[in-house]
Amino acid sequence: GMAGGAVRVLLAALLGVLPAAAERELRFRPPAEAPVRLFTEPELARYDGQQEGQPIYLAVKGVVFDVTSGKEFYGKGAPYNALVGKDSTRGVAKMSLDPADLTHDITGLTEEELKSLDDIFNNVYKAKYPIVGYTSRRILNEDGSPNLDFKPEDQPHFNIKDEF
Repeated sequence: GMAGGAVRVLLAALLGVLPAAAERELRFRPPAEAPVRLFTEPELARYDGQQEGQPIYLAVKGVVFDVTSGKEFYGKGAPYNALVGKDSTRGVAKMSLDPADLTHDITGLTEEELKSLDDIFNNVYKAKYPIVGYTSRRILNEDGSPNLDFKPEDQPHFNIKDEF
């Protein structure tokens, strides 16, 4: 029946003997829509690296990354711990750990800083760390209604890479 057919297709895929069309079909099926998790500021603040064994989250441009695998950088007492548990977009853009810069607000950043922000966002955070959700500021409008233009980020080149 149906199940047998599916198993055969899977086996064929594993053995690399799929007809080209079926292989294309498998390769280009979009990923199932993962539910989008929304983080308020107090929720995000709970993942600030202070609790042993708790995940460590950092938001950049409203995208919440799980940076737990970079514990030696982001954990308690680590050099970049100030960035975590919040949206630190401005700090990342300016490469600053000044508390005044640990905010989502990018008002008045230079072209250079904005370019640097995008580079780090794409080539460090998106490339190394899984996305676990979005800040409410990114998903909702000021009045709390859903932002209809919201699109989840893709992670096409995401792979667990060593920090070194």
